[in-house]
Amino acid sequence: MQLMSEKGAAGGGLRERKKRATRAALAEAAVRLAAEHGAEKVTVEAISAAAGVSVRTFFNYFESRDDAFVVIDADAGARMRRAVLDAPADLSPLAALREAMAAELAEAEQQHELWRLHAQVLHASPHLLARGVGAHMAAEADLADAIAVRLRGDGGTGRTGPGLYPRLLAAVAGAAVRTSMDHWSAHQEEAAFLDVFHEVFTLLAAGLPAPSA
Repeated sequence: MQLMSEKGAAGGGLRERKKRATRAALAEAAVRLAAEHGAEKVTVEAISAAAGVSVRTFFNYFESRDDAFVVIDADAGARMRRAVLDAPADLSPLAALREAMAAELAEAEQQHELWRLHAQVLHASPHLLARGVGAHMAAEADLADAIAVRLRGDGGTGRTGPGLYPRLLAAVAGAAVRTSMDHWSAHQEEAAFLDVFHEVFTLLAAGLPAPSA
């Protein structure tokens, strides 16, 4: 799950916020250019020019051109991991994960067009899609590890590797986000995205009871 959140960028000092804003501008420029022209036809020079920075600056943020297409916000996973670990002790693992994800998705409605274009770009290029899937799996594994650390309460110093429950919870939460976005995209006039998101997590917390007839 690749996310972009201005709210997440609000933290840190001025220099860090500027760095996040520059990276976000480069990623957005890359995605929009790729959606219009095809990723294979977009150059680093074109991305840099669209974002208003130099090619040298581009390579301060991305190792290659393809990285700009694949990962919209490289810091989102680290922010969610930290949020899960720092959540109040009385929150269940599911609730901690829900709140961490909700913070990243706070501006989902404003970012929806960009995320749609991002998915379009990845699906149009098999090698970019494969890299995107890999990035998603890595982010999911990091969340599973954070859940495992939270459950053990050892700050990450105990046994390594999450067990079945953390892996399942991270995977289910990712599916819940995708389901929320798909449903909201088709019914935008009925409810705000975060309302749909919270409804989905309420169903998960209740054990997915079958709806009444």
